Amino acid sequence: MSADVVVIGGGIAGIAAALRVAESGRRPVVIETRRKLGGRATSFVDPRSGQVLDNCQHVAMGCCTNLLDLYRRLGVLERIDWHPVTWWAHPPHEPDRLEAGWLPAPGQFTGSFLRMRLLTLKDKLAVARAMWRLMRMGFAGRLAWRGRTFGAFLQATGQTPRAREMFWEPVVVSACNLPSDQVDAPFAMQVFQEGFLGHRFASAMGLSTVPLLQLYDPAEAMLAKVGGQLRLGVSAQSIAFDGRRVTGVVTDEGLVEGAAVISAVPFDRLDRLCSPAMKSADRRLQRLGEIQVSPILGVHLNYPVRVLETPHLVLPGRGTQWLFDKGTDGAGRQHVHAVISGAAAWMDLDEAEIGRRVHADVAWACPRAAGLEPTEIRSVKERRATFAAVPGFAALRPGARPDPRGGIDNLLLAGDWCDTGWPATMEGAVRSGYAAAAAVTGQGGPEADLPVAPLARLVGLR
Repeated sequence: MSADVVVIGGGIAGIAAALRVAESGRRPVVIETRRKLGGRATSFVDPRSGQVLDNCQHVAMGCCTNLLDLYRRLGVLERIDWHPVTWWAHPPHEPDRLEAGWLPAPGQFTGSFLRMRLLTLKDKLAVARAMWRLMRMGFAGRLAWRGRTFGAFLQATGQTPRAREMFWEPVVVSACNLPSDQVDAPFAMQVFQEGFLGHRFASAMGLSTVPLLQLYDPAEAMLAKVGGQLRLGVSAQSIAFDGRRVTGVVTDEGLVEGAAVISAVPFDRLDRLCSPAMKSADRRLQRLGEIQVSPILGVHLNYPVRVLETPHLVLPGRGTQWLFDKGTDGAGRQHVHAVISGAAAWMDLDEAEIGRRVHADVAWACPRAAGLEPTEIRSVKERRATFAAVPGFAALRPGARPDPRGGIDNLLLAGDWCDTGWPATMEGAVRSGYAAAAAVTGQGGPEADLPVAPLARLVGLR
């Protein structure tokens, strides 16, 4: 068969690219090895319990303008529940609340931050000093830190050990999937500049009220309207290349011809799809094997009673970084989803040991869990969850289009690992898909960022 555009991969980036291609009037064909959409941000039926579980907890934020645009196009925005408060565990006290007050950005968190009992006055002054530095350097200033870790920035701004452990580390590891002493500084700086300081709504957290897979249900019908196709359970074997241009994708069901190909698969998968001739012809394909990965561990626990009283909870200073309330059934049993980012040290543990450690963290944060045992534990290891945003990684990120010095002009690249300007997030994946579609169609492109608040601009955040 033939298509105007062949999209390899039905994850977030592939869905975003295909929808934008379809909106331009062209016919996309999406090839996805699995029999479901979503890639690493999807759901599965647990064969043990029969529950529909998300493979990991994925979060939208107010600053994720492109992800929210994709949800709008899919018609599923009403399935996102917004949480303006972030809860931080501080046993035996009640959790601290971090929420925007009446002050404009970047000062909207001043009141609730000062009220946090988790940090001492000395810790808070150190955090404020670093935040001021982040504002004054502006967006361009963070690029001067490329090649150095965010830990070096924290040291340069005199952060206390407790501020690092209890405030900076939970945010950085969760957002960048690496600890501060490993992540390239600009990635972590962006999280605070654009996710906390630039706009009041930027840090609002959006959680899906349905299994992630259900967010993508409308995509197939939307593609069919323009004559496109969604081919699930079809495995790409290689990208067909005539020595100058790509001509389609070879699959286990035959050749799918296309005037252009958008690769929206992880870098290691793309590396296997490309022939030596393709790599020789396109600089973007030559260093894919150098990209490192960082794992994420999601752990689903069912408790006989309700133990987590808040919609979510940050666990500072613990191995488990986040807990999410996934609901309570008619018998009062609660489903808690725990997340461990930067989880390399957990990957060789068996499920029993993982469950023991995570339950200990739950019992530390939630007094009602003390003395209980989970009735069900299901761990989900994503060994290659994200790229590792270490110093030097930025030089490996390819753009959607070929290098100006030459390349395969009808091969477009998408995925959160591409040069999106963002860490490894769903927002980055959507941005890459939109950019790849724009390169094919000449229309659209990524959506604009949230505007920086006037006061934030005045103090230098621009």
